[in-house]
Amino acid sequence: MPRAAVVGSPVAHSLSPVIHRAAYAALGLSAWSYDAIECDANRLCDLLAGGDFAGLSVTMPLKRVALDAADVVCDRARAVGAANTLVRRDDGWHADNTDIDGVLGALRDGGVVDATGAVILGAGGTARAALAALRELGEPEPTVLVREPGRAGELRAAAERLGMRPRVLRGMDRTELFRAPVVICALPAGAADRLADAAWWTGNGTLLDVVYTPWPTPLAESTARAGRHVVGGREVLLHQAIGQVRKMTGRSAPIDAMRAALPQA
Repeated sequence: MPRAAVVGSPVAHSLSPVIHRAAYAALGLSAWSYDAIECDANRLCDLLAGGDFAGLSVTMPLKRVALDAADVVCDRARAVGAANTLVRRDDGWHADNTDIDGVLGALRDGGVVDATGAVILGAGGTARAALAALRELGEPEPTVLVREPGRAGELRAAAERLGMRPRVLRGMDRTELFRAPVVICALPAGAADRLADAAWWTGNGTLLDVVYTPWPTPLAESTARAGRHVVGGREVLLHQAIGQVRKMTGRSAPIDAMRAALPQA
């Protein structure tokens, strides 16, 4: 019986099982199962060493561990410095990063075709995936706002591997943020709440907030009141899962069925 799962900690809140199970049902893959497994680095190594899983969706804090544990790493996962997808092949575990697809697909669904002038909030793994997505949308020099630029070393290294030149600035509440035509908030839930003042934001542009629970976030609500188009983390989750389903099952992902399975609130 083919098995797949999402692994990480915490993982109980994950909507990945909802999306993947909907995909299996739509594809007629009744023998496939998909679970959520609370997992640390040691247990991940045990799961990879066993023969039970065809594929794993990897969430925090294991995305760097997954990259290091894989037998084969694709170029984009190596460039970003993280893997959110592990698929078992005849020659071992293959690592990829479909978070890039998630951010890119969510932005495109939100009507973004040109990301010139984009601003990223944060410098973690999702921010690095956002860098790669912005490169695809024609912005090699986005502004990245962080609390402490000295801690953005991994993002700078990823940018160099991607051939990008981001402007990394200290402070979240800068003028550049509130005027930017595209804003990607790659911060964990609650971390951007202090920026949730609609009076600060210009009404033009798009906000992508990668948080999907709880939703809507205070930031999403306030920027929507200001007149901005808001895209949420569920769209990111959907689009990164599309690539995972295809890679794990070898079948085209049933996008409509996967989207319909997501809770709307």
